[in-house]
Amino acid sequence: MQPVFTYTKGMLRVETNYCPGCTHGISHRLIMETLEEMGMLGNTIAVGPIGCSVQAHKFMNVDMCEAAHGRAPAVASGIRRAQPDKLVFTYQGDGDLASIGTAEIIHAAARGEKFTTFFINNGIYGMTGGQMAPTTLVGQRSTTSQSGRTIEQAGAPMRVCEMIATLDGAVYVERVALDSTANINKAKKAVRRAFEVQEKGLGFSFVEFLSTCPTNWGLKPIDAMKWLKEKMMPYYPVKVFRSPEGGE
Repeated sequence: MQPVFTYTKGMLRVETNYCPGCTHGISHRLIMETLEEMGMLGNTIAVGPIGCSVQAHKFMNVDMCEAAHGRAPAVASGIRRAQPDKLVFTYQGDGDLASIGTAEIIHAAARGEKFTTFFINNGIYGMTGGQMAPTTLVGQRSTTSQSGRTIEQAGAPMRVCEMIATLDGAVYVERVALDSTANINKAKKAVRRAFEVQEKGLGFSFVEFLSTCPTNWGLKPIDAMKWLKEKMMPYYPVKVFRSPEGGE
């Protein structure tokens, strides 16, 4: 009989402790499954910062180190330069990357550092209490915007892919979504392409995952998937923003 499901060697055989309906587990598997298929599990170094992603080392079966809040791109730059034969990636949330770590990610991309960043955008600070993040949508409630985010008070939500794509050192930039099987399959292709860009030494590669946070959104998991599709995707379009072939 053909197996229906095969457990990837890229994931350690332990239960994750993410909240029910959280899509971190999906993105973990996509990245690790891709590395296994590329035969690169033993030749990869990952960097995880602060946030829910601080737990990734417990689940991902690759060498991994921790960085201070927002500083994963700086650490990854040093690792990749010291270990040019390795695949290197950072795995960062929106509170980490788009807030305290904005300088690090922008300058790593501008320099064309030859590593890959996977950016988990769930529109909120997940681990630290559900505060408003730079990516929180207008009108979206959080513990620090209890009446909903306003442009007058906090400005417009930050579109990170669009910003990164303006930098010449960023060779491959794509935004994907984890709301459906079809989009998850597309997300895996984006992961593969980002790693291939790094393997070829072309420059910086960046993949943004539109993700859910049912706990801090105050929604049931199924409703959170619907909210992602109906609210996040219109503001954060799923597309390739920059590729080695040029253009979108």
